Amino acid sequence: MHITLEADYAVRIVVYLADAKQRADANTISEATGVSLRFALKILRNLVSSGIVKSFKGTQGGYELNQDPKQITLKSVLEAVEGEYRFSRCLNPESPCTRPKEYDCKVQKVFCKITSEVQKMLDEVTIDSLC
Repeated sequence: MHITLEADYAVRIVVYLADAKQRADANTISEATGVSLRFALKILRNLVSSGIVKSFKGTQGGYELNQDPKQITLKSVLEAVEGEYRFSRCLNPESPCTRPKEYDCKVQKVFCKITSEVQKMLDEVTIDSLC
């Protein structure tokens, strides 16, 4: 089990922007992080939508962090591209467990606990600590 390539690349991009401490265009970000330009643009759109990254148009355009790296958590970056972390799809409200409601699922309880612990750990790691 591992995070998706998109999530891994999102972390790379945010860490790069935090290290750069200045605006960078998509081509520079792509080259510096080893992420294809097309994929970097897709990820950057998600990061902009989530408020982690700010975009600028024009000749002086590009991307920069919209928040202090000390305030950006690993959880927020991962969730910007993947949505809320859940250890199992049975915890997803859009596709809930198909077992009968009266069934007391001990496995789901464990999965809930694992989800909570992982979310807590991801929330404790800031981008600043990864630079």
